[in-house]
Amino acid sequence: MSVFMILFLILFAVVFVVLLFAMRRTKDEQSVQQRLTMIEKSLAGAGEEDTTDILKTEVLSDVPWLDQILQMVPFSNQLRRLLYQADSHWTVAKLIFGSLLVAACATWVASFRVPTFALAIIVGVAAGAVPYTYLVWKKGARMKKFEELLPDAIDLMSRGMKAGHAINSAIEMVSQEVPDPVGTEFRRTFEEQNFGLPMREALLNLARRVPIPDVQFVITAMLVQRETGGNLAEILDKTTVVIRERFRLRGQLRTYTAQGRMTGWILSALPRKVIDIKV
Repeated sequence: MSVFMILFLILFAVVFVVLLFAMRRTKDEQSVQQRLTMIEKSLAGAGEEDTTDILKTEVLSDVPWLDQILQMVPFSNQLRRLLYQADSHWTVAKLIFGSLLVAACATWVASFRVPTFALAIIVGVAAGAVPYTYLVWKKGARMKKFEELLPDAIDLMSRGMKAGHAINSAIEMVSQEVPDPVGTEFRRTFEEQNFGLPMREALLNLARRVPIPDVQFVITAMLVQRETGGNLAEILDKTTVVIRERFRLRGQLRTYTAQGRMTGWILSALPRKVIDIKV
């Protein structure tokens, strides 16, 4: 196969992916479509016996039979949690089959350039891991932003409780006033306990969705206060002081070690022959 044909196929794949990404529905459009679908189903089944399951189910694929298969796969729940933590609109099925497609295309293209087919498979596996790596990076960025906004959210909860609000009202205030991702996660916690889930379970779900030590620390303090009593507003104030102090110490540590880390990066990037000459 000629080089021009390979370049054409690569360009065609890139354009297809860009168009697919540009034409995807936004979060608001998906929410409106879900509501319209629910209304349509309710109107269609108005005279029939209601057999709708009120329990919340997590959809892993838009295809029913594929969703049933993925529900039985052990690592599907881990991928679903990663997609949620990365705030991605993908489904588990799209992630799996997209990675397989990228791996297959990369293996096929690499087979024309590398000497052995085993090396082409290695290149394909590395390319297939790119979507997963992107989600891990996106999750890390989202968790970092959550960690930065968490002290402000705790301060807002503390001020609300000092003003006479209950804990659920303070959580609602955070969901309305603090930007995403903190507002989104606290809104889900408020909705869970507002629909009947015990506060303890709602807070533990928040800890599972946001695997950050500061969040674990805050939720532990809140749960202990609910069992033993005490001034929760004062506990939250002290918790905020501890979190901000940790941020300050972490910033000082990065400042003191910046020169050493930069030196290590430069030495790692230099060729081995240059390092031997320097030594």
